[in-house]
Amino acid sequence: MNVARHTVEIDAPPHRVYALITDFEAYPDFVPNQSATTVLSHAGQTWQVRFELSVARKLEYVLDLEGTPDERLEWRLVQGDMMKANEGRWILEALPDGRTRATYELEVALKGFVPRSVSRLLIERTLPANMQAFKAEAERRG
Repeated sequence: MNVARHTVEIDAPPHRVYALITDFEAYPDFVPNQSATTVLSHAGQTWQVRFELSVARKLEYVLDLEGTPDERLEWRLVQGDMMKANEGRWILEALPDGRTRATYELEVALKGFVPRSVSRLLIERTLPANMQAFKAEAERRG
């Protein structure tokens, strides 16, 4: 399983960052390679969401997500056409100056034969770009 972790400081309070990371249907507007999202179910702080990425080819997967407002969002894979596992979390930490330290942790295992170097490179390049996209969008929404 490939594991990745990335942290960024965002010029927005945790409640705004949490609102953004749970605004799944807006992801295609600002997340690189995110071509579609569909919320399949939502009750309280739990969601089931279908994600569609376009990275070399179209990838679809469904996640169960559960959040603690302003603090964290965790997920696990329900089904995916190229994934055996996808588990992770956003961890939001309020900073004294009103900003947020956001940490994204991800563990992914792909189906079939994908060289570990290729899957690691994909994750290591994609994660920082996605984090910068969330940072920029949270600060833009101000």
